Amino acid sequence: MASVSNSLSFKHGLSLWCPQSPSLHRIRHSSARNFQRRGFVVAYSSFANENREFVIVGGGNAAGYAARTFVEHGMADGRLCIVSKEAYAPYERPALTKGYLFPLDKKPARLPGFHTCVGSGGERQTPEWYKEKGIEMIYQDPVTSIDIEKQTLTTNSGKLLKYGSLIVATGCTASRFPDKIGGNLPGVHYIRDVADADALISSLEKAKKVVVVGGGYIGMEVAAAAVGWKLDTTIIFPENHLLQRLFTPSLAQRYEQLYQLNGVKFVKGASIKNLEAGSDGRVAAVKLEDGSTIDADTIVIGIGAKPTASPFERVGLNSSVGGIQVDGQFRTSMPGIFAIGDVAAFPLKMYDRIARVEHVDHARRSAQHCVKALLSAQTHTYDYLPYFYSRVFEYEGSPRKVWWQFFGDNVGETIEIGNFDPKIATFWIDSGKLKGVLVESGSPEEFQLLPTLARSQPFVDKAKLQQASSVEEALEIARAALPVEAAV
Repeated sequence: MASVSNSLSFKHGLSLWCPQSPSLHRIRHSSARNFQRRGFVVAYSSFANENREFVIVGGGNAAGYAARTFVEHGMADGRLCIVSKEAYAPYERPALTKGYLFPLDKKPARLPGFHTCVGSGGERQTPEWYKEKGIEMIYQDPVTSIDIEKQTLTTNSGKLLKYGSLIVATGCTASRFPDKIGGNLPGVHYIRDVADADALISSLEKAKKVVVVGGGYIGMEVAAAAVGWKLDTTIIFPENHLLQRLFTPSLAQRYEQLYQLNGVKFVKGASIKNLEAGSDGRVAAVKLEDGSTIDADTIVIGIGAKPTASPFERVGLNSSVGGIQVDGQFRTSMPGIFAIGDVAAFPLKMYDRIARVEHVDHARRSAQHCVKALLSAQTHTYDYLPYFYSRVFEYEGSPRKVWWQFFGDNVGETIEIGNFDPKIATFWIDSGKLKGVLVESGSPEEFQLLPTLARSQPFVDKAKLQQASSVEEALEIARAALPVEAAV
């Protein structure tokens, strides 16, 4: 999506990887569907008593929404097994760097409050829900190997699981600093699961100086949370401004000024040499390549994530974007094996390229699409519209809450409308077409308009848009440019 590298990488598991490609190379499955349907029948008669006709590996957002879709089709009870490395039933992971990190006196989010599928307005799927639906849950026992020919999985504890159809939903793991530069010192944190967030909260309770490494989503969200704890907070990143792969310099400056008003300091364009320990063995400072040091008793590393494809490499990986290659139905090259969510490299139909998206919206939608394709006659290709958002400073007593949404593709030239008090909008226009739009502090109706604009890509009058006196007027100009059948 970015105009130079054609890849858009976001943090908190929120990223879109899109290598430049003149055409979309879809996996061909001339006989795969028939094979899968035969396997489906055999699996039921062979494995029904073992409750493993369908196995989902991974216990994150995608697994929770896939489970709901199995239930909706009447195919979960006694048939579905979910194998997770976590101790909890699937939950809405974005909460971990948002409401979960609120100060303890400001009503922080806690389980079971954000189990899937509450993030999309659905039912809260607690551990009891899975029991009631007849879904076998295996906790804290990740899959370590697969025998594709025998259709078996082996877990860390040595458990052997047979499957009829397999859905890989292993997500991503946080990119870490090497141990040799202090990446695993006490007081250094990475956030991917509840245990990580709990450990960070324990540090925040005692912290005085927090350093966040990374200027993406996790950096912005964790720094905003640290402000709520009234802690000395610094963000360090190598780029020239916040969220460089999406924000324009002008837009980033607005957000940076807001953070600075809240006491956050920025060290931009910086490279880290190592993290230093104090006499007690805990992290005590960040040493930069220029020789300077920044004191810190708590450090949060938010420098990206890597798809967790192991031990499924034989299924087929994508060397450009990472992850497991799938087609528009989330089928891998191995019949009967699917991949969804962050780990799946799939055809991004509307932009004619292969992408891997780390975002909760894609996790939900890919899970639903995959399961429907597996269980029904659905044959249409997944048609995803890139969507990203963030909410910060939402805790009780915050003087200003920030919530922006972006839809589409950030290519072409930009037009910025509004004064950030509180609204601002950025429009990306390429060859006269509106390709993407970001709005801060929009109304529900305005946010609802954004995906329609991004998917329709209407031709807009650039000069007229530039002359708009407000975000509301600019959005109305864009709305008026929509074709009749797309107007909302």
